[in-house]
Amino acid sequence: MPAKRTPVRELLFGNLWEYDPAPETADPNIQSRYQLFINGSFRAPLTKKYFDSLSPRNAAKLSEIPIAGKSDVDLAYQAAEKAFSSWGKLPGKERGKYLYRIARLLQDRAREFAVAETLDGGKPIKEARDFDVPMAAAHFFYHAGWADKLEYVAPGRQVSPLGVIGQIIPWNFPLLMMAWKIAPALAMGNTVVIKPAETTSITALKFAQILLDAELPPGVVNIITGAGETGSLIVNHPTAAKIAFTGSTVVGKSIQRALAGSGKRLTLELGGKAANIIFEDAPIDQAVEGIINGIFFNQGHICCAGSRLLVQESIAKQVCQKLKQRLATLRTGDPLDKNTDIGAINSSEQLKRIEHLVQAGIDEGATIYQPACQLPKNGYYFPPTLFTDVSQSQRIAKEEIFGPVLSILTFRTPEEAIEKANNTPYGLSAGVWTDKGSRILKMSTELKAGVVWANTYNKFDPASPFGGYKESGFGREGGMQGLLDYATID
Repeated sequence: MPAKRTPVRELLFGNLWEYDPAPETADPNIQSRYQLFINGSFRAPLTKKYFDSLSPRNAAKLSEIPIAGKSDVDLAYQAAEKAFSSWGKLPGKERGKYLYRIARLLQDRAREFAVAETLDGGKPIKEARDFDVPMAAAHFFYHAGWADKLEYVAPGRQVSPLGVIGQIIPWNFPLLMMAWKIAPALAMGNTVVIKPAETTSITALKFAQILLDAELPPGVVNIITGAGETGSLIVNHPTAAKIAFTGSTVVGKSIQRALAGSGKRLTLELGGKAANIIFEDAPIDQAVEGIINGIFFNQGHICCAGSRLLVQESIAKQVCQKLKQRLATLRTGDPLDKNTDIGAINSSEQLKRIEHLVQAGIDEGATIYQPACQLPKNGYYFPPTLFTDVSQSQRIAKEEIFGPVLSILTFRTPEEAIEKANNTPYGLSAGVWTDKGSRILKMSTELKAGVVWANTYNKFDPASPFGGYKESGFGREGGMQGLLDYATID
């Protein structure tokens, strides 16, 4: 029997192709304890209570975050109300100058903020560095340009600010969601009381120093921290003219019930279960990259993630095979390593939810595929996961997993694809991959989604409005439409 020959590649490089570690070494300048930011200064919470902020990278303590109580929230709203009397009357070009300063200061400290965002949230450093921080700065630049042109937001009509805005942002894009909320509110002349998510408060509190360096007038932006009870105090405070919330559909519904009949304005950007639809005439390799980006970007911690793949039956086997090959090349691990593609799950609670729903998928008969990968021993990690043989009735096809898990279903005709895509209580986003422009136009009009991407996925721009239908919320963020949600129109 002839001896087995060793491939030349193995002789040269060994059995595994591995990258050397490429850790990010910039100092994130994270304080051991933070304070609330109210009326232009840092102050200890009147509750005298703090909680530990843990890094999902290794479950190590990063800092201590203050818990704001009712008196703290009252002080923040009082400061914002006082500041509105002058900020709302300030000429738009002067407000724009402050927003430009904020954007430039954020750019100056981009690397520091990227590392802090990665440590606090778990996303890969290359995503925080190349997307989150630059896009946050872009939103301030964009809205700074609008500040002195507000008469063109609603031509022929008069727009004016609402007053004090209460804002609550989620843990998946802490810095970017803060920019989405603060920039249009300030450009329109409103003042803000904002609360980040309890698991990702650090970049918001670091951002307060940028506001000081930009010499933003005291009280225009107030940043308070805490858990759900603090958020409830913001929502129900009588001073708020509007509440802007991004988060889960369950919490969004409770906020809507709480504000019913109060006269407060409300915008909600909630959950999603987006369909990414691949037709047989699509550019397959390009589509596979779009699928990967659509579900594994930010570990799937994204409300518009393409978590349901609808692939035409004639190419389903080919697409699944290419996806499995592509998953084998993804690197899951330390988010501070510049080679990492899939970082850490945001918290132990979210990891448990992902594990629970994945097990439900297995129990209900779907076929699971996970590539071989070695996960770090410390921290919260989950491998990229595909499910085939998925039916519409299974939980993994209906519920928002908010993790790196893709459910694959098939269809035969465009009509069947539309029916399956719309068979969800959500309506935030969708993707369509096809070579036919007419089909893209037809699908975009019939898909019940606020955003429909064509031959791409997860493309964002400050000038493009983002928001959903049905249980994905209402109102828009970005573009002229986003500005109008922070204004009265006469």
